[in-house]
Amino acid sequence: MLRHTMLLSFCAAVSLTALSTARAADSDTTQPPVATETTTTCTGGKIWSAEKKECIAPEDMKPAKHKKPEEQKKSEREIDDRLYAAAREFAYAGQYGNALRALRAASNQEDPRILNYLGYNTRKLGNIELGMTYYRRALQKDENYILARSYMGQALIEQGDIEGARVQLVEIRDRGGENTWAYRALLQSLGGERTRY
Repeated sequence: MLRHTMLLSFCAAVSLTALSTARAADSDTTQPPVATETTTTCTGGKIWSAEKKECIAPEDMKPAKHKKPEEQKKSEREIDDRLYAAAREFAYAGQYGNALRALRAASNQEDPRILNYLGYNTRKLGNIELGMTYYRRALQKDENYILARSYMGQALIEQGDIEGARVQLVEIRDRGGENTWAYRALLQSLGGERTRY
């Protein structure tokens, strides 16, 4: 009985983790980013720095050197979050090259969010194969990252692989993402056809 209870607890935890991952991956896509000085004032792919009150190059957004490694990591994560937000803003403004520049300045190039958006912006610039490579890498890091599955499915449609896109739709659904933007966007790209799988 104890083993059965432990197994049920484990399965519930895994299910909740998958669902929270699906929701977290979807949360940054339900609304377009708010335009900031990054796209309204800055030029040349620079990003607005609220602290410095000026536009700075993504490559110059380096964390201050800290003595403790954990403080350094935290600072790098915060800057990566700002670079990612700027990349989303650039992408929504149709500035895919500037989005790539921001993403390439991130410290953690293996972050699934960074890889996914590298794929998205690369695909939007016309290199679908390289974009697919980034999507695959994002999914190797986090197989539950449903936004990468949605964008990959959209790329598959562009390549004429409707069946492959449907497989990604099912993967999103089966990972708890049926009520998410990622699912709806891919479903719409498929013409609104729900799959029978």
